[in-house]
Amino acid sequence: MSDGPILILSASAGAGHMTAARAIEQALSRAAGDAAPAVEVIDVLQHTSGLFRTLYAGGYLAIVNRAPAAMGWLYEMMDRPGARVRDAIRIGVQNICSGRVAALLRERRPRLIINTHFLAAELVAQLHRKGALDCPQFTVTTDFETHRLWVQPPTERYFTATAEGKAYLASFGVAAEAVVVSGIPVRAEFEQAVDRAAARSRLGLPMERPIVLMLCGGFGVGPAEQVLTTLRTVPGRPQVVVICGNNEALRNRLARVARDDSRVTIHGFTNDMHLFMRAADAAVTKPGGLTASEALVSGLPLVILNPIPGQEARNSDYLLENGAAIKVNSLRLLAQRVGALLADPARIAALRAAAGRIARPAAAMTIANEALRFIGGGERGAAVESVRCASPDEGKSSEQAAPVHRAAS
Repeated sequence: MSDGPILILSASAGAGHMTAARAIEQALSRAAGDAAPAVEVIDVLQHTSGLFRTLYAGGYLAIVNRAPAAMGWLYEMMDRPGARVRDAIRIGVQNICSGRVAALLRERRPRLIINTHFLAAELVAQLHRKGALDCPQFTVTTDFETHRLWVQPPTERYFTATAEGKAYLASFGVAAEAVVVSGIPVRAEFEQAVDRAAARSRLGLPMERPIVLMLCGGFGVGPAEQVLTTLRTVPGRPQVVVICGNNEALRNRLARVARDDSRVTIHGFTNDMHLFMRAADAAVTKPGGLTASEALVSGLPLVILNPIPGQEARNSDYLLENGAAIKVNSLRLLAQRVGALLADPARIAALRAAAGRIARPAAAMTIANEALRFIGGGERGAAVESVRCASPDEGKSSEQAAPVHRAAS
């Protein structure tokens, strides 16, 4: 095995994938202490062509903002097996535009690759199958269910959020021994036992009023102005704390909506999300995998609004089925539903308890410990011999159903 770094590969299409990568980097440092191997987090999109990067990340945001139903259609279409021609075209374009990724990986000679985005996993798997790269890879899924695009043999370990996610991978031929149900990795700060009063004190938030978080997502997608306007009319006038992420233009627009209302505070990107989630009584949000996982670990009730068809719709189903969220189907009902929730302490307590039952705060450490055991030797040989993964598509070549990893020389 190479003595190079552990590379954590992700893609900045949506904020959660990079957040998961940083959480794993942090956990590797905590788990290994002074013996920590070199670790690098790489956004593979930054090593693709400018046009591809713009279309991949910018196109995603444009579709979810302007045509969410189209995103749902694309998600379901790409989840179907047997689409060899469609996949060949897509993969061909990716390979043409990602030559620098291949060069970077060959230069770094990593001892292990950990992916938190399916694009990275697919690029690495393609290089493996061409014989252009020979190092093990782990893949960490970032939603409560999984999707065909995450299945990228050869892969030594898959980490899923739920048992359902593991079962879904199995339906595409992934061997059970290759999958660890870990949860979605969140930063170590979310494990801190900070009570609500202490969190509010540290953030300068009022103690006497209910607090509702409005989470706009890392890139600030969705009808945020209308949501804030509605939340300002919630009965009982709670404190509304808005987190805008990296969208400064959205922050400025929301400041105009708030009109210096003392019951509204607006923040951009923050490293204190763990405190905001501990301080709040509820959060109005889209159910991205990372955001939802952070809320579960924080015991924060979720009010789901406008989930994107596809992965967010599936996340929403999981949270609702487990009693950790409520869902508002129309913006016209948001103020009434939030007001009713805040007026019902027993309901909030039940949502908090449900969140605690399905939260997995140690996900990042589970992944880090598995990675350190793997590169430390003793497991790899068994994995090479026994862990096999069939191709996710029908009619693929026998090469793609080979052992998940070819032993390094």
